[in-house]
Amino acid sequence: MDRFPHAADVDFHSPLDLSKAAAAVLDAEGRVSGWGVSAQRLLGHCAEEVLGRSAARLLVAPGQRLSGLCRAHRPHSTVLDLRCRDGHTLRAAVTVSPLSDRGGAATVVVAADLEALRGWEAQLALLQGMATESSVGLTIFDTDMNVVWGNVSTDRELAGIAQYVGRPAGDLFPEGEFISRHHPPDEDQVMAHVLATGEPILGMHYRGRAPADPVREHVWSCSYHRLVDARGEPLGLFEESLDVTDRYRAQERLSLLVRAGKRIGASLDVRRTAAELADVAVPQLADEVLVDLPPAVIEGRQPPTGSAPGHSLLRMHGRTPEEFRTSPVSYPATSPQAQSLATSRPVVDTGQPGGGSAGRCSSLFVPLLARDAVLGLATFRRGSNPDPFGPEEQALAVELAERAAVGIDNARRYTSQHAAALVLQRSLLPQRLPEQSAVDVAYRYLPADSRVGVGGDWFDLIPLSGARVGLTVGDVVGHGVHAAATMGRLRATVRTLALLDLDPAELLTRLDGLVSLDAEPHGDDRLGDETLGVTCLYAIYDPVSGRCVWASAGHPPPVVADANGSVALSALAPGPPLGLGSLPYENVELSLSNGSVVALFTDGVVEDRRTDIDSGIDRLAHVLTWQRCPLEELCDRVMSTLPPGPQADDATLLLVRTRRLDTRQVSDLELPPDPAMVARARTDTERQLDSWGLSDLSFTAELVVSELVTNSIRYATGPVVLRLIRDRSLLCEVSDNAHTAPHLRRARRDDEGGRGLFLVAQMSQRWGTRYTASGKTIWAELAIP
Repeated sequence: MDRFPHAADVDFHSPLDLSKAAAAVLDAEGRVSGWGVSAQRLLGHCAEEVLGRSAARLLVAPGQRLSGLCRAHRPHSTVLDLRCRDGHTLRAAVTVSPLSDRGGAATVVVAADLEALRGWEAQLALLQGMATESSVGLTIFDTDMNVVWGNVSTDRELAGIAQYVGRPAGDLFPEGEFISRHHPPDEDQVMAHVLATGEPILGMHYRGRAPADPVREHVWSCSYHRLVDARGEPLGLFEESLDVTDRYRAQERLSLLVRAGKRIGASLDVRRTAAELADVAVPQLADEVLVDLPPAVIEGRQPPTGSAPGHSLLRMHGRTPEEFRTSPVSYPATSPQAQSLATSRPVVDTGQPGGGSAGRCSSLFVPLLARDAVLGLATFRRGSNPDPFGPEEQALAVELAERAAVGIDNARRYTSQHAAALVLQRSLLPQRLPEQSAVDVAYRYLPADSRVGVGGDWFDLIPLSGARVGLTVGDVVGHGVHAAATMGRLRATVRTLALLDLDPAELLTRLDGLVSLDAEPHGDDRLGDETLGVTCLYAIYDPVSGRCVWASAGHPPPVVADANGSVALSALAPGPPLGLGSLPYENVELSLSNGSVVALFTDGVVEDRRTDIDSGIDRLAHVLTWQRCPLEELCDRVMSTLPPGPQADDATLLLVRTRRLDTRQVSDLELPPDPAMVARARTDTERQLDSWGLSDLSFTAELVVSELVTNSIRYATGPVVLRLIRDRSLLCEVSDNAHTAPHLRRARRDDEGGRGLFLVAQMSQRWGTRYTASGKTIWAELAIP
């Protein structure tokens, strides 16, 4: 199939060409003596109809003009209306040329359709305009790809085409290159392909420096076409080139802005945002980008206000975060950098030496402005193109600097908030765990990656009455200051409820009610969102019985390794997270041998984006088989199994090794509900303290025991149990089957009673009441001297 179906309609031969025009010969009398085939084709008259007859018969308006033309002594052209054989009139362009020979005078008449001639003249004018006036460069090459001809546009770009005629195409722009990558990258290969296949190559972008403008880099859109003769044989090829520098750079600026919108400021990191600005601007806008920031901005603090132009900044070097290093830099008051900072406007400077080269470079200094504050200075430098940054390039640099400034300011504010949240969170977590006899403890807290923000993990160890200890871990969904604040409030609430000696299920039930209230909308109270989805685990360990009771609100249950290294996982599913107020919580009771290791943890220890929670728990259980190791070492082993890279969530681990109190440290005495038994209680207390070497406490302890036992016998209906525990302090506990709690009050002078608990409170470190399934226990702690 013909690639150019309309090519036959394009004919650049003149209609007056003898191969196409109507030709006739007239004698001196104006009679037709010769009639060509082309004349018959134009007018329709055959030779027999016109030969020997007057040519005036062919004119629509016969007159003397034809005879006058026949007697002319030189060629002459005119326009005549000719009569065709079918009767219609043809307006023709006629050229008359006299002939002379020995036999007499004759005239050659050549005629063509006037309209066709005018069309040919327009085509000729078009060709002349393309050669002399068009802004499109046209260059013809022969089959050896040497220059043959160029139009005026090409002549201007090459500063004279004549010097390149006969030279290869590569001599025109020796340092140029194609920047379109969908065709052969070399011009010789492109031209050879067109010559060999006849297929044109269109719209190739070519970058180089024209001989007429060797300083400025240009971009041309080039197309190549093969030239063939009338027989279809290749004559060479021609190139069309149009300077599209301005359009190309506008497209580059647009694409650069699109890329900047996607990349700059997405990291929420001051240093990385500076690198993102350099990544986007190099090499399209500049060869190098430097970002100078005050130390305060890098550290997340407010930028300095009213600083002098020479104020010390830190220069950010490198185009990637891995290449970052900072070095102090100051600007003299007369420097263009200082001028840019002082005026908050971009400043162009062409006097800076090119980086490491002997030439000079162009620099553009743009202040980084955000929220009417100067955050620093961006410097755009280039040496490959020494032209000063033009207005459009300055506008582009300002746009990029504005985007970077917003990103840097957001990163600064985030850094500040993250640092504040981290300080808040760490201040709300235990700074150290209290020493006690029930357990040995070690813990690790690994905060989430700074880009995620601080989380809401917490842990705590709470000393309880009777040498028992409360253990808790929890997690607030979400990150940030509000999550940390919610965590602190919940931790304090758990500690308060724990000191009421509530069992784990009861404690979680009350905590669930408080969280449900916080989750309700309260106008400007923004803590409600964070309280949804809170998980918590609370356990109580009794070193006297070795009994551990725990309950969970949506939190992973503890993993227990006994003294032999056997690891047990709980089969009971946790209850619902706090704040849902749906299902009740259940207590799980374990009997732990001396030296068992209990692991309490948040999901950050056992779960991440790449592994599920079951795999993480198996990994933790495997580490706990080494439970004989010191707890600190076990903590390190567990944390070392976490996947490498940034943490998506806080990871909190609390390891507890249980202890059992020696039976010689505990004394139990059951007493009938008889007031006479008070004396026996005092006597047994004195004897037990003497055996423990605590005789100095006898008077105080006997008084406390006397008051507690007397109070219980007065209100109880069953036996009363006195327990003495020798721990870090002396613990005195009296249990009975009554559920009414005694109240401390100040007795009046005439009251006969009501002073017992007042005396107990005055003589003990702490005292209180806890409820059991069978009644209550009143306890008091006495300091051991």
